[in-house]
Order: sequence, then structure tokens, then C-alpha cells
Amino acid sequence: MPRVDARIDTSDRPRPRWGVFSRPDFRLLWLGETVSGLGNSITVVALPLIAVVGLDAGSTAVGLLTAAVWLPWLLVGLPVGAWVDRRRKRPLMTACDVTAAAALVSVPSAAWLDALTFQQLVVVALVCGTASVCFSTAYHSYIRIVLDGRDLLEGNAKLQGSEAATQIAGPGVAGLLAQALGAVTALVADAVTFLVSAVCLQRISVIEPDPAPDEERVPLRRQIAEGLRFVGRDRYLRPMVTWGAVINLALMGYQAVQVVFLVRTIGLNPGLVGLLLTSGSTGGLVGALVATRLTRRFGTARGLLLLQLTTSPFVLLLPMTTAGPGLLLFATGSFLVGIGVSVANIVVGTFRQTYCPPHMLGRVVATAMVINHSTIPLGSLLGGMLGDAVGYRPAMWIMTGVVAPSWLILAMSPMRRMRDLPRSEKPERAQLKG
Repeated sequence: MPRVDARIDTSDRPRPRWGVFSRPDFRLLWLGETVSGLGNSITVVALPLIAVVGLDAGSTAVGLLTAAVWLPWLLVGLPVGAWVDRRRKRPLMTACDVTAAAALVSVPSAAWLDALTFQQLVVVALVCGTASVCFSTAYHSYIRIVLDGRDLLEGNAKLQGSEAATQIAGPGVAGLLAQALGAVTALVADAVTFLVSAVCLQRISVIEPDPAPDEERVPLRRQIAEGLRFVGRDRYLRPMVTWGAVINLALMGYQAVQVVFLVRTIGLNPGLVGLLLTSGSTGGLVGALVATRLTRRFGTARGLLLLQLTTSPFVLLLPMTTAGPGLLLFATGSFLVGIGVSVANIVVGTFRQTYCPPHMLGRVVATAMVINHSTIPLGSLLGGMLGDAVGYRPAMWIMTGVVAPSWLILAMSPMRRMRDLPRSEKPERAQLKG
């Protein structure tokens, strides 16, 4: 009996000239996500700048604001995962886009009426964060509906590449807008991008299957427990989730400080801050471009490990940053770390989509993302408090010092003996080296 190949498909079989872009539904999904991704990358810079420049907030306040975006993952992430498995994905994603747009519009409206407060920024961050929880959980399942298994890796790479490209443009645009017109102006553009995303989603023609009737009869608590058990007992998902939680803690820890560090320690203006932050996004774009070739050459498991080993230590260049030529240290470190994070997102995301049972994908995605994101608000608060307590540069040293060796968590997992990650939760003995 012929052996079934259980690996993620990274073969070089003939494809259409334009690859996944030859599929109209994917083009609409890609366009909507690219446009809203541009707005998101603007907001990442604009909200802290509004707090720092417009409301004279310190690093603890900026850390609190960043944490508010991610706190909903802790509060509602697990029930949302089970709930999404019971619902059609596209209507939910459209509602999330409209909700986020309305929340963002409230900030410039209040600013123009001279009524903007830090408390409002926190509320807007919480609303947008909650919308993001629902959207992201549904989105990871919806990709599998738009694309089949063979195209998932390529499709995820294209989506990750466009996200990285918008992150290159977004911080620069946000910084320039803040310099010329004020940071609140950038949020108007972000709100529009969410509406464009909603329109693109509505034009997708793929017929989404209705959820299984049996799912409605299963208690929500039981579905949540099933997702937790699946992730907790799996020999691949468990170390991936652990690594994600650790690296997110450290990444968000130094990112919560980096804007204040660049403005008050290095002495940069908002325009230069925005432009400098594009270096990490540039690395993300490069990572997306090389991900498919890298996994075909080395395998999904081996390629992921090699890239984390060779890129993570360069994060230690960031706290060495000084004015003038020393800015190249920040740019180089961010660029290389961006490559590693981008490839990891593509490989791990595709692995979950092909490895998990379709009827449980929402729960598994939500469980993994809740655990991964649970450390983001903690890291943001920790980084902000460290910045105020010991100084911005020492805080950068502490948090980047956690990122550098984090790849060892993956290296201690079973994937260290494999070329490719499996495609189902069944045994994968044939993939072991030797």
C-alpha cells in the first residue's frame, strides 16, 4: 500500500503563472488584508505618538495602552475560538472591520473637539483588540476555505509579505503625517482601510459551508476544553505555543519602550522614528519572500530552526543604538529579527491550518493565540515599568536578552530531528531523519 505523504506540500509541481493570485477570491482577500494592514501599521505608531506627544504620557502609560490592545485575548479568546467554530466566518469578519473603523474614528473626532483623554485611547484600544480577537480567529479558518491545502503555504507567504510591506510603509506614513498634520490624522486613514476590507470580504464568491449542526449542541465549555487538550497534549503544538508566549513577552517588552527610547534617549523626531521602525517590517517582507524557497530547500521544521538560530541573537543590537551612524544598529537588528519572525509566522500558521482537524481549527487557533498573546500585555506592562524604573536603554537590554536565546525552546522539541513538519496529527515516523 503506498505511503501517504504527511508533510506540508512544498513541492515544485507546475502552478499557474500568477500562482494563488490567479484565483479571484484570494485576490479580494489579499487586497482587503493588505489595505487594512496598512492602516494597522499606521495605528501601531500613531497611538503611542498621540499618547507621548499629544498627552505627555510616559513609558508606563504607553505600555498600558499597548497592553489594552492585546488584553481581550486573555478575556475572551478561548470562548471566541469555540464560538467561531459554530459560525460562518465572513459575516463575523465584516462586522469586526466595521466595529474597528467606528472606534478609530472616535479618536480624531474627540481630538478636534479638544476632548481627547488617555482613558479614551485605552477604551479604543480595548474595542479594537476585541474586534481583532474575533477577526483573527475567524480569518485563520477562512483562509483554509478560500485556498486548498496545496496553496496554503504560498497563500500564507503572500499574505505575510503584503503585511510586511504595509508595515514598511505604515510607520513612515504615520510618522510623516504626525510630523506634518498631527498623529490623530493617521487614524482617519486607518478607519477607511477597515471599511475597504469589509467591502472586499463581501465580494468574495466562495461558498462557505455551514457549521456542523452537532457543534451547536455541544456545550461551549466542553469545546473550549477540547481545544486546550488538543494543544496541550500535542508534541508539536505545545513547544510552538510555549516559544510563542516567551518571544511575545520579550518582543512586546522592548517594543513598548522603543518609541520612548528613540524619542527621549536617542533624540529623534516622530518622522525619523516612523522611518526607523520600518526596518523590522522590511525584514518581515524579505522573510515572506524567502519562506517558500527556504522550506523547499531545508524543510519546514529544519528551515524554521535554522532561521531562528541565525536571526534571534541580532536583537541585541537594538539597545546599542546611538544617534547618527549608530542608528544602523537598530535598523540591522530589527531587520534580521523581522526575517525570523515573518518566516516563523508563515510556517507555524500553515502548519496549524494543515495539521488540525477542520472542525476544531477555530478552537486550536484561539487556544494557541490566547496562550501566545497572554504574555503580550504582560510584556508591554513589564517593559513600560522597567523603562520608568531603570531607564529606557537598560529596559531594552533586559527584554532583548530574553529574545536572543528563545529559539532553544523549539530546538528542544521533536522537530529538531525532522526535515518537515507533519500534515496531520497522525504518527509521522517516516519523516524522521535517517
